[in-house]
Amino acid sequence: MRTLVIILLGVLLVMGMGYLLLNFYNTFYAVENYFVKAGIIVIFIFTLLVVLRYMSLLFFSIFKILFQNDNIANRTFKTEHKVTVIVPAYNEEKTIATTIESIKAQTYPNLEILVVDDGSSDQTYAQAKLYEFEETYRSLRVLRKTNGGKASAINYGIHRSQGDLIMVVDADSRLEKDAVMLMVQYFYNPEIAAVAGSVYVSNQNNIWTKLQALEYIEGLNMVRNGQAFLKMVNIIPGPIGMFRKTALYKVGLYDNDTFAEDCDVTLKLISGGYKVDFESDAVAYTEAPENLLDLIKQRYRWTRGILQAIKKHKWMMVRPTFNPAAFMTMWYMLFEAVLWPFMDVWANIFVLYTAIVSGFTILIVYWWSMFTIIDVAGALFCILVTGEKLSLVWYAIFYRLFFIQIINLAKIFSTFEEWFNLKMSWGKLERKGHL
Repeated sequence: MRTLVIILLGVLLVMGMGYLLLNFYNTFYAVENYFVKAGIIVIFIFTLLVVLRYMSLLFFSIFKILFQNDNIANRTFKTEHKVTVIVPAYNEEKTIATTIESIKAQTYPNLEILVVDDGSSDQTYAQAKLYEFEETYRSLRVLRKTNGGKASAINYGIHRSQGDLIMVVDADSRLEKDAVMLMVQYFYNPEIAAVAGSVYVSNQNNIWTKLQALEYIEGLNMVRNGQAFLKMVNIIPGPIGMFRKTALYKVGLYDNDTFAEDCDVTLKLISGGYKVDFESDAVAYTEAPENLLDLIKQRYRWTRGILQAIKKHKWMMVRPTFNPAAFMTMWYMLFEAVLWPFMDVWANIFVLYTAIVSGFTILIVYWWSMFTIIDVAGALFCILVTGEKLSLVWYAIFYRLFFIQIINLAKIFSTFEEWFNLKMSWGKLERKGHL
């Protein structure tokens, strides 16, 4: 029944988009100002790209779910792989206990847990030490090193790991109990080098965290699910990701020369010809920023890190025949990180300008309605798939023209800062312990 509802939702979305685009185009066609007409062409092309991108990811996501559902009934769980879960931690005393307890509660039997304290100045190390244990097939050790950054801490753990699969979990994440079991099964396919899991917001206690909760299921998890249909997930998220250790060693492990080490290592694997998949039912909960300033700081770091990773691997953008998957991934990331934010902000300003000078104020309604329908339909689809709170659909009504514009402005300013190579610190988020 759920599958039928999802398919009908997709069909209605296509019909609605066609109707709105037609009205949008006809209304703009009546404008006689040539400057406005030039802008119309740009906006129309941009709108088509955005809608096509969204629809492609939506339908790839539907196909992935249908394919996955066909295999669930016949799924058998294997446990031959030894999995090492690495938890890099720096001043995470408020969340480290919850993170460790969620990993200890995993249903997967063959598990090694390494907590790597990266020179914390609080009680992170002392709290983690309380959980140390050693059994036949399970163990937990707490390692300590001088502060060197997250990538350094992960590599430190990898060098001391016994598992042939490496799972990286942020120290401010809480895992569902079957996360490891579900992700391990992908590695019986030798082409798979890494698997991403789903990330959900745990602290949905105000408008900012609820908007981020919607963003995570619609703008991140659905996107990864769509990318996974082609085995081309472009970012393994920090809260939950699993890797084949031999593949990590072949690409040189993690690097510390970007603010987005998770994006960088994923691109290294893709450039090496490996495939990256996604398991939607392997879930991690993370604590999202609870105020606007912390949110902007986080997105500054994300954007600059992604731009640094793109610049680092830019050679893949001009060699389509060498690695087509890497070529498409890089251009897709450039579109999302740079072109989309600039065009989205400019398009909204231009639509307002055109509506005012031409008198066609209905354009604003068409423009807002088109993307609102996309977001509401996308939110409904994601909630049906994930079981998230239905109340999040309400936030989709002003998600695009309010929240996304703030995020886009943060991306634009951080793009300029990266262009001019301005210095920026890691900007660690102050956790509240709402995990």
